Amino acid sequence: MPEDIAAYHWRTKHRPTRYALGPAFLDWTSQPSPYRRFEGAPLTELPLLLDRPTPAFPGPAPAPAALSTETLGLFFELGFGLAAWKSVDGATWALRNNPSSGNLHPTEAYAILDALAGLNDTAALYHYAPQEHGLERRATFAQPQALPKGGFLLGLSAVPWREAWKYGERAFRYCQLDAGHAIGCAAMAAATLGWRASLLTEPTDAEVAALLGLDRPDAWRRWEVEHPDALLWIDVAGGEPPPLDLAALLALPRDWRGEANRLSEDHDPWPAVDRALALTRKAQGASTSRLTPRPVQTTASLPQTGAVVRGRRSAQRMDGKIVAPLESLRAMLAATLPDAAPLLPALSFPPRINLLLFVHRVEGLAPGLYFLERDADSAARLRAAMGEFDWTPSELAGLRLWRLKSGAVEREASLYSCQQAIAGKGCFAVSMISDFERTIGEEGAFAYRRLHWEAGLIGQALYLWATALGLTGTGIGCFFDDQIHGLIGLAPEEQQFQTVYHFTVGGAVEDARLLTLPAYPDSRRGR
Repeated sequence: MPEDIAAYHWRTKHRPTRYALGPAFLDWTSQPSPYRRFEGAPLTELPLLLDRPTPAFPGPAPAPAALSTETLGLFFELGFGLAAWKSVDGATWALRNNPSSGNLHPTEAYAILDALAGLNDTAALYHYAPQEHGLERRATFAQPQALPKGGFLLGLSAVPWREAWKYGERAFRYCQLDAGHAIGCAAMAAATLGWRASLLTEPTDAEVAALLGLDRPDAWRRWEVEHPDALLWIDVAGGEPPPLDLAALLALPRDWRGEANRLSEDHDPWPAVDRALALTRKAQGASTSRLTPRPVQTTASLPQTGAVVRGRRSAQRMDGKIVAPLESLRAMLAATLPDAAPLLPALSFPPRINLLLFVHRVEGLAPGLYFLERDADSAARLRAAMGEFDWTPSELAGLRLWRLKSGAVEREASLYSCQQAIAGKGCFAVSMISDFERTIGEEGAFAYRRLHWEAGLIGQALYLWATALGLTGTGIGCFFDDQIHGLIGLAPEEQQFQTVYHFTVGGAVEDARLLTLPAYPDSRRGR
C-alpha cells in the first residue's frame, strides 16, 4: 500500500504501457445506484421553478433573493438537480447539472437550515434527493435557530465506491475532482439568487462527518463508506461567512431519522482508495485566502444563467471544424483566474494551478502550445524548471498568456489524453499543472484533495463559459501524467509539479441515436 499520498499519486498514474489498476471488466449487476436515500427520513418536495427567469450569465442577480422553499428549490436544482434523461436501445439514464466522472456521481449534498416556512418549524439537517428534487429531514434540532443569521450550511460528501466500481484505484482522484465541480455548482447556483458560496477551511473531516451524521452507523452500508469532503456557508445576503462556533453547533442535541439505502449488492474492495482516504484526512484547520470577486468582462451576448446551467453537457466527440472566436477564448480563460466571479473565489485556498494550453482552432491565435499564469509564484518556479521555449507574450487583455511554441499540437493533445481524439478535435485543450510538492509540504496530505478541488472548479468554469458562448466542454480524467511533464521539459522523476486534470472545449458532435427526455415530469413544473 502507498506509504504517503505522493506514493498513491505515482501508483495511480496512467502510462502508455500500463494503466492504473482498475477492474478487469465492468460488472453491471453490481453497478452502484447514483441515488442515496434515507428510508424513514421525511421527504419534502421542493418547488421546481424551471420557467422562472434568471439573471444573465454569469450573474450575480442584481439583489439577493429572500430565503424560502422556492429559492431553496432553485438553488438545489441548479446546483445538484437532474438536467435531462437520455435513452437509447432500451437503456435510460439521468444527466445532472453537476458534472461527474463517468456520470457516476459520488458527491452527495446536505444542508443545515434554521426553521423555514414550508420546510420545518425547527432547525434541521437535510439530505438532497435529486431524483425527487426534495429534502430528506435527517435530523431535527430542538430550537428554531442553530446557525448565525443570514445563511445556511451546505455539506458535500463522497461515496468512493461509485467511482471505484468503474475506475479502480484512480477513483479517489475523480471523487476529488467531482467535489471541485460541486463547489463550482454551488457557487453558480448561489450567484443566480444573489447569494454567495464560501468554502469553510477550518472544520476538520471529523467535525464535518459529525455535523452531517456520516459517523453514524445508519449513514452508509459496508463497503459504501460516505466520506466528508467540504463545508460551505451560503450567505443569502451575498456577503462573507460569519463566525461559526462549530463546537457549540455539534453540542446541540438532535433527533435522528432514517437509514441509508444499499447502493450495490456486491462490491470489489480497493484498498488503495481506502488508503488515500486515510492519508488525506483533514485533521486541522487550514488558512483562509479569500479574494475579492472580479466580474469577467466580455463583449459577447450571454443567455440566462438557468439556460446555461441546465444546457451544459459533456461532449463525447468533437467535430474538429469549429473555430472559436478569440474573444470566447479570452473570456473562458479569464473565468479560470483565482478571483473570477462567481465560481473561483468560493475556494478559499491560495491558487496553486497553472494551465498548459493546446490551441488548435482559435480565430486570430496561431496553433501551438501556450502557458496561462494563474499564480505568479508557482508559475515562476514552474517556468524555471521547464525546458527551453519561446515564451512569446500574447496580447489578450487581462491575461498573462505566453506562446511556448508554434505549430500543430493536435497529436500531442490527443496522445497524452490517453489517446482520446476529443482532445485534439476541439478548439483547444488544457492540462492543469499543480504546484504539487510545495503545496503538500506546506499544508499536509489534505492538500492533495484541495488541489483536485481547484482543478475541478477550473473545469466547471470552463464548462459553463463554453456553454454560454455556444461551445461544449468535457473534462478528461484519463491522461498520461509523466508524458505531459516530459512535453514541457520536466524529468520523469520530477516531483515538484504534477498534472491533475485535463479539459477540452470545441464543437460537439451530437449522437442522433439518443432520445432526450425532460428532467422532471410536467406535473412538477411550477410547483
